[in-house]
Amino acid sequence: MFLSTVDTLVGGLTVVADEAGVVRAAGFGPPEALLARLGAAEVRLRAELGPVSRAVAAYFDGELTALDDLAVAQPGGPFLQRAWKVLREVPAGSVVSYAELASRAGSPAAVRAAGQACARNLIAPIVPCHRVVRADGSLGGFAYGLPVKRWLLDHETHHRRS
Repeated sequence: MFLSTVDTLVGGLTVVADEAGVVRAAGFGPPEALLARLGAAEVRLRAELGPVSRAVAAYFDGELTALDDLAVAQPGGPFLQRAWKVLREVPAGSVVSYAELASRAGSPAAVRAAGQACARNLIAPIVPCHRVVRADGSLGGFAYGLPVKRWLLDHETHHRRS
């Protein structure tokens, strides 16, 4: 697997992809923290990851659909896989509640599991767990901090209108 960090206005976004360009992890903050969550044994540093890095840069430049076609894979059971798939279907600039996420993933009563899907997501913001908010519209949690979540939501709202 290969690792590259893309500078963004909200901090460095580290991306880990395999030889085929499938994104296995992405996140803000120190690359070591992301690698620890991923449990990757061997990762090689690259200046950029070709189409993956270009898509990430395009998203941060305002092309909100640039991440949509990136292939992703992360470990998790059937509900987590469904929830992560559903997250990728939430349009940029939109939000859903944890209850809506659970319902769309086929288990309306699994609201806590929907929260776990966000907490265990290794591929933010490509699997956009930042688009999930509490039922009252407040932000809830985000592994990379609420200021980053707010920035991502504001970025998408601004560029959706542009």
